[in-house]
Amino acid sequence: MHRTYLQSISEPDFYSFVQQIPSAMDWKWLWEFLEGMIKPVAALAVVLVAVLLSYFQRLRLEGEMVYAVFRAFLQLSVIGFVLQFIFTQKNAGWIVLAYLFMVSVAAYTAGQRAKHVPRGKYIAGMAILVGTAVTMFMLVILKVFPFTPRYIIPVAGMMVGNAMTVTGVTMKKLRDDIKIQMNLVETALALGATPRQATLQQVKRALIIALSPVLDNAKTVGLISLPGAMTGLIMGGASPLEAIQLQIVVMNMLIGASTVSSILSTYLCWPTFFTKTYQLETKVFSLD
Repeated sequence: MHRTYLQSISEPDFYSFVQQIPSAMDWKWLWEFLEGMIKPVAALAVVLVAVLLSYFQRLRLEGEMVYAVFRAFLQLSVIGFVLQFIFTQKNAGWIVLAYLFMVSVAAYTAGQRAKHVPRGKYIAGMAILVGTAVTMFMLVILKVFPFTPRYIIPVAGMMVGNAMTVTGVTMKKLRDDIKIQMNLVETALALGATPRQATLQQVKRALIIALSPVLDNAKTVGLISLPGAMTGLIMGGASPLEAIQLQIVVMNMLIGASTVSSILSTYLCWPTFFTKTYQLETKVFSLD
C-alpha cells in the first residue's frame, strides 16, 4: 500500500519534523503588534475632534480626513512589516531595493509638481538619485553611519523626501520664471549668450527659493521645535546629547543632498527648455 511521507517517518522523527515548521505559525508577533496599536487608536480622539469641527463648520473635509488617517495607518503598517523583514536580513540587495523604491516614488511626486517640464519625472529621479547617493556614500565612507538597513533606510528616507520637495520646487520655479521672462531670455540668446548664461538669473532665483526652507530649518533647529530624529531618539530613551549629535548629522546631510539634487535638476532641465540651435522650446512654455 502506498504510504505518504508523514506515514513513512517514525514517531521521534515526526516530532522533530513538526518542530521544524517555520515560526510563521506563531502569531505572537501579531498579538504584540495589536497590543502596541492601543495608543495609536486612542490618539484617534483628536482626529474625531477635527472631524466634528469640520462638520459643524461645514468644511466638508470629514471624508478626506478619515481617508487620510486610514491611508496613513495602512501605509505605515505595511512599511513597518516590510522594514521588520528587511532589518532581519543581511543582504545589501534589500537596502538598495528599498532605496530605489523610495527614489522612484519621490521622482514621480516631484515630476507631478513640475508637470510642465518635459521628462520631469526622469529629471527629478536622476537628480534625487545622484544627490542622495553621493551624500550617502560620503557618510558611509566617513563612517558616520554603518551600511546596515537599520541606519541606511531611515537616513535615506529623510534625504530622499527632502530632496524630492526641493527638486520639485526648483524645476517648477525655473520653468515658470523663464516663461514670465521669455523676452529677456530670447534677447540674451540673440546677443550670443548660451542657454546657461541666458537663464542664469532664473536659475539662481529658483535655487534660492527652493533651498531657503532647508536653510531656515537649519537656522532655527531646536529653537522653535525639536526635529523628528531628535524627538524620536529622546522618546526612545536616548540622552539629549546623543540625540543632538545625530540631529546635527541629519541636518548636514539634508543640506548636502538637497543642494546637489536641486542644482543637478537645473542642468538636466536645460536640454528640455532649448532647441539644439539654442532657441527656447515654445511648446514647453505655452502651457499654463
